[in-house]
Amino acid sequence: MRSSTLETASAPSPVTLYAHGAETLKASAALVCIEVACGERYALSEVLYQCPRCGSLLEVAYDWRGADSTLWKQTWRARRMDNQALNQSGVWRYREMFPFVDDAAQVVTLREGNTPLLQSPGAAQYAGLHSIAFKHQGFNPTHSFKDNGMTVGVTQARRIGRKRVACVSTGNTSASMAAYASAAGLTPVIFLPHGNISFGKLSQALEYGALTLQVDANFDQILALVRQVSERSGVYLLNSINPFRIEGQKTMGLELLDQLDWQAPDWLVVPGGNLGNTAAFGKGFLEAYRLGLISKLPKLGVVQAEGAAPFYRFMLDPKPKGFVPETNPETLATAIRIGDPVSWPKAWNAIREAGGAVESASEQEIADAKAVIGRAGIGCEPASAATLAGIRKLVAKGVIGADEQVVAVLTGSVLKDPDYIFKYHTGQLKTPGGEPIVSTFGNQPMVVPNDADAILRVLDGVA
Repeated sequence: MRSSTLETASAPSPVTLYAHGAETLKASAALVCIEVACGERYALSEVLYQCPRCGSLLEVAYDWRGADSTLWKQTWRARRMDNQALNQSGVWRYREMFPFVDDAAQVVTLREGNTPLLQSPGAAQYAGLHSIAFKHQGFNPTHSFKDNGMTVGVTQARRIGRKRVACVSTGNTSASMAAYASAAGLTPVIFLPHGNISFGKLSQALEYGALTLQVDANFDQILALVRQVSERSGVYLLNSINPFRIEGQKTMGLELLDQLDWQAPDWLVVPGGNLGNTAAFGKGFLEAYRLGLISKLPKLGVVQAEGAAPFYRFMLDPKPKGFVPETNPETLATAIRIGDPVSWPKAWNAIREAGGAVESASEQEIADAKAVIGRAGIGCEPASAATLAGIRKLVAKGVIGADEQVVAVLTGSVLKDPDYIFKYHTGQLKTPGGEPIVSTFGNQPMVVPNDADAILRVLDGVA
């Protein structure tokens, strides 16, 4: 049985936390308001999710002077061969990029990250591209990208002495937080929209021992409620508004760059829900660029479901105070059924910095794209397939060139929502409004008699 925490005393040699130069960054790290006109700084030990002075979001910032990017690349590659738990993690392997931990024993890890980059000629042809690669976060311990952020968020909860952690979730966050909190010896408390979660995801939260509370409200309403509960109870909030979650999630981009030998792709495309991933990839890429790890910034693509697309509509005419939440978001892609994404200012900043585009996709487009990904032998949850659906539209519009190098992020495993898959392939899937979704790439199971000749005729394509 593998240990979830690091026990440096029993290790064959002490864990070296940081390569040369990172200690300086750790000493200068702070929570900083993202609003340029404010820029207030706070200690990392403070439990803050937004700036007390102006209300804007916070991020963890470092003074990158003294960093040795060449040494760091060598160190990160060498750590792949190390059996220390800290180095086996595809998140903590890159800890020089978020150097705030003082003691390795504080870290809780389930060996997250280490997710593959998968090619698919069939998906590329469907999208109108020469090639496409999928960064599949469904290979994580709880089968979604949330593990990359949760390992860092739960570690911070442990560092500041919190005993209970909480999140609002449509599924993946709850599964991940429950696993990491339980591994750390903390109590996970999960708030869910009643009736709006895949049983595959809910079952994970229950199995990992979370106190699970179902509320008759949507995600955004529950988040406002939980903000009040956490302030009054001392529970540490671990939704993507938590800046330490973003620090963990940005390692998805670092690992991707490492896998590409630090040759940045032209485009990185993600599904758009609460927009924490857009913020995380944008932050990670920008920091890598400023450190000299890469020579260009990838453009960022964000794809939302049509029924939950407030960021898409905002980006049609972006203005600082022009963001309008969706009061009743609806999509079968439950992981991105969010109408008031808390990280939209960070996502907007990331796209302005790197360039990119925001697109929306219909339920039909997402369902068909998901089936195409499945036929590649890869598979993903519905929200993940929004990436391919959106890429196809952006290629058709000429926004993405057919010969550009495109990486699409698949955020969750194919087994996160099996009911969706069965209904699509058997012609029973319907939109939230009740309209049938056509099984364009349906794969209906067949009933055959207990007869070898009949089965052979089926195999030969005769019957």
